[in-house]
Amino acid sequence: MRQKLSKKHLVFILFIIPFLPLKSQGNLPYYDDRPIHFGFSLGINTMDFGVSLSHQAIDDLGNVYLAETSNLIPGFSAGIITDLRLNRYLNLRFTPTINFSERRLTYRLEEGTEKEKQDVFSIPLMLPLHLKYSAERVHNFRPYILAGGGGYIDFARDHERNILLKPFDYYLEFGFGCDIYFSFFKFAPELKFAIGFNNMLTPSSEREAGSYDRKYVDSISKLTTRMLTLTFNFE
Repeated sequence: MRQKLSKKHLVFILFIIPFLPLKSQGNLPYYDDRPIHFGFSLGINTMDFGVSLSHQAIDDLGNVYLAETSNLIPGFSAGIITDLRLNRYLNLRFTPTINFSERRLTYRLEEGTEKEKQDVFSIPLMLPLHLKYSAERVHNFRPYILAGGGGYIDFARDHERNILLKPFDYYLEFGFGCDIYFSFFKFAPELKFAIGFNNMLTPSSEREAGSYDRKYVDSISKLTTRMLTLTFNFE
């Protein structure tokens, strides 16, 4: 009798063993084994300027204007994801993303407190290439870090505004996130920070006289781009 029970138990154990790994992995157990997959992203962003001042007099009275970025304004981002599996832990990702953003520069005289504001609008199409490193998956969660860079094209240039940005920039970007596996898709909140390298300010020497107020341009020697993005990826 004991021998029969032992055989039954052994058969039962051998039967359920193949199904145990599937259960332990949770949802979409083989999703990350795909060589390539696609998705889309939605998010919010805040763009900022790195401001370098010229400290030059902007009128005959010798007035010097100081400028800084203030009032970070949230914007909207939408992108497309293409993910290429390199190995168990590394993926190469191309995520072209359109951003709708706004920045505000605040000016004041060096010896004064009265402030003037200039809003700068941007619609950059960002074309980043990222290397994504993922940790081991734990049930339905898999944290990761990523780093990379790319270039962008700004479609919101307006020659009638006092601050005219150049159309092209290139940048480095790094961030982190966590893949969360559901029954039919993978969701990942992701936080990224980008740093641009080009001087994006179009100087007075490259603009037509009379179409803008020179004091807002001549008081700055350099503007560089910074951007923080919170993205929600669906793959």
